[in-house]
Amino acid sequence: MNKNFITLLLCLALNGITGCSTIASSTNVLTDEKIKLETSSVLGYQASDLSITSRRTEGVNTYVNLIATNKKEYTCIINGGNLLSLGLTNAPQCAKKGEPINSNPFSK
Repeated sequence: MNKNFITLLLCLALNGITGCSTIASSTNVLTDEKIKLETSSVLGYQASDLSITSRRTEGVNTYVNLIATNKKEYTCIINGGNLLSLGLTNAPQCAKKGEPINSNPFSK
């Protein structure tokens, strides 16, 4: 089954109790180590070369600001990592700090 389909089913089932966004935010299981590991592969660094300067979770997305050992700064969005996605995440979307994040990896 498709992960998005499962998420939709869970949202519909739990919507009568509380909003899906609240469930996703309160059940986020992304640790700083997991965030650095996942973003490092996208950014081309080792996880140990990245430091998290700030992070926040809103609904199913975690927004992270990172700085590399070479002082370059990045902003990333990680979708998933909560109960509604069964802890799974999509590949992080990242950009240099101050630049827009391209949500469509197939376009330039």
